[in-house]
Amino acid sequence: MAESAVLPTRFPSLYPLHAMADQLMVDLGTLEESLDDIRRAPADLGTVELIVRRPADEQREVLAQAWLDAESGLGGDLWPTRIPKGMTSPDPEAQLTVANARALAAFAVDRSRWPMAGDQLFVDFDISESNLPPGSRLQVGDAVLEFSAKPHTGCKKFSGRFGLDALEFVSTPIGKELRLRGANCRVVVSGLVRVGDTVRKLPAGASS
Repeated sequence: MAESAVLPTRFPSLYPLHAMADQLMVDLGTLEESLDDIRRAPADLGTVELIVRRPADEQREVLAQAWLDAESGLGGDLWPTRIPKGMTSPDPEAQLTVANARALAAFAVDRSRWPMAGDQLFVDFDISESNLPPGSRLQVGDAVLEFSAKPHTGCKKFSGRFGLDALEFVSTPIGKELRLRGANCRVVVSGLVRVGDTVRKLPAGASS
């Protein structure tokens, strides 16, 4: 298994950043103006823009590369330790989340704030439901991901970090169809992923 390369940026805790939130939150009108650019994200071949690991609650590590494992998800991430209510093991449908980098650029304002979202892979790619319905597969670097039917939705933490307008933006019917809050996925083929790697939509029924 390849080792993950950690870049210097680390967020020991996200909550001190809330002191900056008011001046960084974007109003709904401005967010809606970003939709055309978000819709222009490539639908077949894209790029990995950022990789983030969550070693513990409210912690983030920005990585140059990471191992995606079919059993444990992103190496060193806390997903294996999270047992949803009513379940006895981690939710395989939410092993990791993929986010559209153009959407993050709209509501996070500064790239340094992208890790606050809590997603692991940020890609310049059209992850909308129309382009990647549940069951669709995406090759990301050497790994292959499968998109889950379980939606990834905004929450209180999200609105605290990016604002109520951002939460409304990602929660509209358009926001849900475009998966502006990101998409739940599972790893079906383990492999190494690096920042700058190609993201490729696979034909239906393909594994790699």
